[in-house]
Amino acid sequence: MSSTRRITIVLVDAHEVLRLGLRTLLQGDSLFHVVGEAGTLAEAGPLTDRLQPALVVTEMALPDGSGVDLCRDLTARAPQVRVVILTTQASDAAVITAVRAGACGYLSKDLPAGEVLRALRAAASGQPQLDPQSVRSLVERMRRDGNGGGVKDVLTLTEQERRVLALVTEGKTNKEIARALGLSEKTIKNYLSHAFEKLNVTRRAQAAVRFMSDVRYLGAAVAPAASQHGALVVRPLVLRGAGLGPAGETQEPKLA
Repeated sequence: MSSTRRITIVLVDAHEVLRLGLRTLLQGDSLFHVVGEAGTLAEAGPLTDRLQPALVVTEMALPDGSGVDLCRDLTARAPQVRVVILTTQASDAAVITAVRAGACGYLSKDLPAGEVLRALRAAASGQPQLDPQSVRSLVERMRRDGNGGGVKDVLTLTEQERRVLALVTEGKTNKEIARALGLSEKTIKNYLSHAFEKLNVTRRAQAAVRFMSDVRYLGAAVAPAASQHGALVVRPLVLRGAGLGPAGETQEPKLA
């Protein structure tokens, strides 16, 4: 594969040996190009500013902070950079906090190498990557969590907003949603912006989790009805396909 097609990555982990192992894994796939490494939060910010990678892969625990701190920092200063947390820490609170901070993925280091590579490829294009256990924990915890308004916010969504969010949970991009509903991409972006405001979220993954968990909880009360363009079926949550960015179209991965 040409070097102009490779996905650039910065690795952030306090342990040099672990960075070496991950770099070796990534170098075995021609799609990836590791352009930099950092061992601390303080090093990671300036390095990312300088290199502008498509992905930052970080451990949750850092000597001077956490992967969540890095997510918050990069969401504010470089929102086009996707952050994936690859860690041994998989508590409900950690997963939820990471997603709310803007993480594009939260993966266990116990995953097979091939699954990690697949997840990073998807994350580079803005598709949220959570291992199955993390998805279950996230859905259940956020459903119970009163922070952000609870299920009553979902009940304020219009029928069309619910249709759009149902397609977001299936991993559709704005362009694909527009095609499915026979609308313009600008209209889809407007629907998502209004839905985000009602759900008190700022990211697609957050909206997808909130919507899907409340559909499961409230059932037909919030599930979208069939569209004139075909029946819409709310499938089990597929965070791996749902673009994680703001309401606007997710960006293509930054290439080397």
